[in-house]
Amino acid sequence: MRRIVRPFIDFWNSEARSGFILFAAAVVAFAVANSPASSWYFELKQLPVGLNIGDAGLQKPLASWVKDLLMAFFFLLVGLEIKREIVQGELSDPRRSMLTILAALGGMVVPALVYVLFNAAGAGLAGWGVPMATDIAFAIGVLSLLGKRVPLGLKVFLTAFAIVDDLGAVLVIAFFYTQGLDLTALLAALGFFGVALLLGRAGVTNLFAYLLAGAFMWYFTLESGVSPTVAAVLLALAVPLRRAVALPDLRTTLDEAARRDPENLEAEMDSLEDTLRNAQSPLHRLERTLHPWSAYFIMPVFAFFNAGVSVAGAGFGEVATGASLGLLLGKPLGIFGVCWLAVRSGIAALPAGVTWPMILGAGFLGAIGFTMSLFVATLAFEGSATLLNQAKIGVLSASVVAALVGLGFLAWATGRQPVGVDGR
Repeated sequence: MRRIVRPFIDFWNSEARSGFILFAAAVVAFAVANSPASSWYFELKQLPVGLNIGDAGLQKPLASWVKDLLMAFFFLLVGLEIKREIVQGELSDPRRSMLTILAALGGMVVPALVYVLFNAAGAGLAGWGVPMATDIAFAIGVLSLLGKRVPLGLKVFLTAFAIVDDLGAVLVIAFFYTQGLDLTALLAALGFFGVALLLGRAGVTNLFAYLLAGAFMWYFTLESGVSPTVAAVLLALAVPLRRAVALPDLRTTLDEAARRDPENLEAEMDSLEDTLRNAQSPLHRLERTLHPWSAYFIMPVFAFFNAGVSVAGAGFGEVATGASLGLLLGKPLGIFGVCWLAVRSGIAALPAGVTWPMILGAGFLGAIGFTMSLFVATLAFEGSATLLNQAKIGVLSASVVAALVGLGFLAWATGRQPVGVDGR
């Protein structure tokens, strides 16, 4: 029994767990939306929910609260990851990060061009940003299914270019999917962003202060007409990355405690655990707090409210074609093609142990748009349920195919002997 159950336990404890939960939420939503209970599902999405503080208040459908409020916390986490990578991660060294940045650019521009090719003269042109995004949680989750056979360099490459891709998606949302701009409200949001920056410059470590400033940023950004997820990313840039206190010398401290009072060594270790927790930067503390909420609640809830597409009478039109082919063809071609040009021209090099077939496989995993692509679709086609449904069908079908193809291709590629460090 232990031998039978063990693989399932190992899978549940792996990085793929959050991706599995996300996928399950999407499958449930799709099944309900095409079942006799579909009326309940769509009525739930439109359930009016109000938030009132004094004379000020907001009244929105439940699905809009999920899109604007819950996803703001997801984008706050994205912003924290972007800042960490730029300051001290894979993106901190311009030469080392060149391949990652170029891969993300190729993976955004080419899919958009493929989409436009099918929708240039149609009503669906506004959705050109839909196939540009990569769902980092799904992509990393699928990659983790291959276990230790995946080179570390490939994991870092996929994670880093997905983060840059997220940054690109945020910029696209900010500049191209904003309508009816209220300048006064936008200036108020920028004012509170300035407050958050001052808190960071002053070295304030209390996360509540940043979240309070962020709440005002969120409200005024929403009122301005800009997606409030942009405010969440900006808030992340203000959260300090430097540690509040210096890290102690753990070995010396424990040795001294063992000599001084061996019986109280456990108490000393508990004290050191508290010290280590307090020594974390505000950014790391907030990131660690948000990550489980994002992976196991926010993203599955968003998937449940957005993956439920009724296929009754829904054709696979130009929008669905552009979204699906933009992801399935544009992403792998854009990522692989730009990487090949960058390496051949000498301005970048492949990570250690990574071959060209692995880069192509990673390109297919980058084509898993899902959460981010669905989010952009809700912004692009907010006024057209028909086009929105087509975009969702294109994204969902392409993401499933991309996950299967990417997994199979990487299983084959990682099973081969590497040709060389630079993949030549």
